Amino acid sequence: MKTLKEILPQNYIRSISGNTDISVYGLTLDSRTVKDGFVFAAMHGTQTDGSTYISSAIKNGASVIVCNNEYSNKDVVIIQTDDVAKTIALMAANFYDEPSTHLDLVGVTGTNGKTTTASLLYQMFSHLGYVCGLIATTGIVINDEKIEATHTTPDSITINLLLDMMVKAGCEYAFMEVSSHAVVQDRIFGLNFKGGIFTNLTHDHLDYHKTFENYRDAKKGFFDHLDLEAFALTNIDDKNGKYMLQNSKAARVSYSLESPADFKAKILEYDIHGMQLIIDDEEIFTTLTGKFNAYNLLAVYGAARMLEIPKIKALQALSMLHGVEGRFSAIRSNDNITGIVDYAHTPDALENILNAIKEINTKHKKIITVVGCGGNRDKSKRPIMAKIAASLSDHLIITSDNPRNEDPEEILNEMELGLSFQQKKVALRITDRRQAIKTACMMANEGDIILIAGKGHEKYQEIAGVKHFFDDKIVLAEYLKERNT
Repeated sequence: MKTLKEILPQNYIRSISGNTDISVYGLTLDSRTVKDGFVFAAMHGTQTDGSTYISSAIKNGASVIVCNNEYSNKDVVIIQTDDVAKTIALMAANFYDEPSTHLDLVGVTGTNGKTTTASLLYQMFSHLGYVCGLIATTGIVINDEKIEATHTTPDSITINLLLDMMVKAGCEYAFMEVSSHAVVQDRIFGLNFKGGIFTNLTHDHLDYHKTFENYRDAKKGFFDHLDLEAFALTNIDDKNGKYMLQNSKAARVSYSLESPADFKAKILEYDIHGMQLIIDDEEIFTTLTGKFNAYNLLAVYGAARMLEIPKIKALQALSMLHGVEGRFSAIRSNDNITGIVDYAHTPDALENILNAIKEINTKHKKIITVVGCGGNRDKSKRPIMAKIAASLSDHLIITSDNPRNEDPEEILNEMELGLSFQQKKVALRITDRRQAIKTACMMANEGDIILIAGKGHEKYQEIAGVKHFFDDKIVLAEYLKERNT
């Protein structure tokens, strides 16, 4: 508990009406979670305007309202600000005693690889004996205790609360995915990052950002705000790698498989069981596989070195890391069919995973891909993903992902626009995802590889706005097992 005066920021506030010596017991962006003595921030969201919920928040016990429009109520303190998002982010940091300054916080941004890189960093530092925290799509972890995640990057109040919990749990490091939405919505505003990592940039989230340039610059905004004491680690093989660091004040370092860089790696060989790498002239084996994972591992190694982990210790820990749930998760049937579940939900991620599968498919067995596209998201990638899947697979089944509030049949129609006449003739269209996975398992013969793409670690399917339990890996395992009964 703190007084309002103690948590007020120096900037952005236009006016304050009321007593700032009152006690504050919590902060929230959701009027439904307001309790007595809470601060309610009336944010302009993508779906709703928080100012319409001010009366509800006051009724529920809010004693302070942060807003950017004219509002009058003598029973509560009214803080009018030029920027609600930045103001509440700074208030949250102050309320929780600036937790990001009490541990080493590293953010990971990019289109693909964020979850894997952040999760592998958490694994590595935990293995090295440090108490760590993780904020990722697959969940939030505080010293081995897992909390379900609802967003890739939570809101600023939740982030500061989680970091405070980590500090109190004795965490020395925290690793966090940083989404493009989080940057432009100031969810990470005011946080003290020890370092930032850029993985890659490809086609995604254009439903929100409208143009690729806006999306790219949202990612770049993260590095623009790193300070002199931080490091900025970029994938120099990505054409946007250098661009990310143009205005960054942080120490600029790079990693690469193909270009001169501060941290270099080379793939010697890989198959379904793992890969042999040379990193900084030392050879290691890892159970992770595929070129995309080589980049993820190299980013982890580079970050560890920037965090002053000795080279040999970092490499030894790297070799002991295991895959992240829903990222190239493999199941083998008794009759030697390999099923792979992966979160690949962007064109680039799908192309990467299929190319990796083709390279380890040395016996040239069939590759059967089951893939869909999410509803209420970037529609422009739908035909592209279908085209990639058809081009790199022997058999394609297009199906539902999370249709959300869209008609699943219409999503499949848009995916089919990316298929040639001949591809459309041979591709299967099975709207029911369970049935699509079952069909793929029935089609497979000994040695074949089945890829179930798009949902990865998710344990639900959202149809008509309702979430139903659905786990790709469980369904795949069920039908692979049925083959042998």
